[in-house]
Amino acid sequence: MKKDDLKSLVAQMYNELLDNIDSQKEPDKEQVVTYLQNAVMTIQNINEDELNSVEHAKLAFTNAYKEIATRTLSSYKNTNNRFEKLTKIHEKAVQSCEHQLIDLPSIKDKFDEIQNHMSQEVKRANNIINKLSTQVKELESTSNLDPLTKIFNRRALDTYMTNLCDKTELQHELHLLLLDVDDFKQINDTYGHIAGDKILIFIANLLRKALRDGDKVFRYGGEEFLIVLNRIDTDTCQTIARRILKLISSNQLFYKGQAINVTMSIGSTIYYPEDTPETLINRADKALYKSKNGGKNQMNMELKNGI
Repeated sequence: MKKDDLKSLVAQMYNELLDNIDSQKEPDKEQVVTYLQNAVMTIQNINEDELNSVEHAKLAFTNAYKEIATRTLSSYKNTNNRFEKLTKIHEKAVQSCEHQLIDLPSIKDKFDEIQNHMSQEVKRANNIINKLSTQVKELESTSNLDPLTKIFNRRALDTYMTNLCDKTELQHELHLLLLDVDDFKQINDTYGHIAGDKILIFIANLLRKALRDGDKVFRYGGEEFLIVLNRIDTDTCQTIARRILKLISSNQLFYKGQAINVTMSIGSTIYYPEDTPETLINRADKALYKSKNGGKNQMNMELKNGI
């Protein structure tokens, strides 16, 4: 890893750690220790020969901040709800005292003081919620990682494909795989959307383990994934696609004691110098359509002009 890359990575980690601390009302040592431990693991997993791994590590720090902010947001919402309930109960108590014959001005004054304090707390909590909500939205709009699967998202794909197609010529072959989970709607209807989310995470983890460092996997949308395979020929591309199909179909996800079997269909194509992101993905989509109509759990290839 180059010195500038290392300095940039450490600066990213430092800035995100400060943001994490600033976002907490009462940060503690355990939160900092956890963040640093995760940072060490992220850095250890960097492939020094692959610059993109450094960029992925930077995004991982940002994504970790987003998860902390989201958890904090949930905590403040719960606090706010409790305060609102207490406020309503107290209002009823004050109203009941006002109609009593016994004069309790000092007690009522104390209740009013508590009421005012609680109202201020609710207002403060709402301000924090609004601030955190804005921060989370900003992070989501600029992050290149999918929050569910932790792989690159559609935004990162658009940037990558645009840069790729801007090059007049590549020095090596590049293949693209478009993958779609078979019968995903049926899985959601049978087991629920939480199970569906777990399947997407499960598949993303399998794909990352199955691919080389130079290959890239994106969540294309919904239950679709897109893989870019660098420096391989057509035969090797087909071998990798078949291996992915076998890997996914031979593994089971267990959810609430039930084993869920999953298969995928794949459409493949090769990059040509005159391709745009749209033409490249459209060919892969046509090949995927063939795989779906052909019985699913298979791979088909679509080349230029249908060759």
